[in-house]
Amino acid sequence: MTEPRSRLYTRTGDDGSTGLFSGTRVGKDHPRIAAYGTVDELNACVGWVRAALVADPRVALIERVLAALQDRLFELGADLATPPGSKFEDRVSRINEADVVESEGWIDEVDAGNEPLRTFVLPGGSELAARLHVARTVCRRAEREMVALTHHEPVGDAAVRFINRVSDLLFALARRANRELGVPDVPWTARSKPEST
Repeated sequence: MTEPRSRLYTRTGDDGSTGLFSGTRVGKDHPRIAAYGTVDELNACVGWVRAALVADPRVALIERVLAALQDRLFELGADLATPPGSKFEDRVSRINEADVVESEGWIDEVDAGNEPLRTFVLPGGSELAARLHVARTVCRRAEREMVALTHHEPVGDAAVRFINRVSDLLFALARRANRELGVPDVPWTARSKPEST
């Protein structure tokens, strides 16, 4: 006889609360939940980007970087879900200086294949680049949520710097995607100011 399958739902969050890795329960609108929830959304966006990739050597670098980035984002989510000093502290890999340095290395590697930026560019070009730009904007929101959390509770300094680098990385990746796929970036064209009379 087979054991009954465990249910995916627990009903423990029906009162609008959720559990942190520390065991503490907080409201689902708590700044810490908002921060790691947006990081989770960002990770889903990166998965959506990767779903658009095909086995094409032109985008092999993009795939390699995004695969590693998803792992780091999952670690960042766990970091944010575990308040400092909690009983599960030793089970969590905190985002650290090495992760910031790694992200800067990715940016340098990716951006080395881009033309120098001479104007602002609009999100778009290829579908792959457009998806990367969506991920970039979600990343900026995750950064805002993390900074907001720092006003209430401690957040690792390296974690805040890391998420800042990730938005730059996603921008560089969007431009690299367009370049590798032979699609030009979409330049922003400023409207000329009307002449005063």
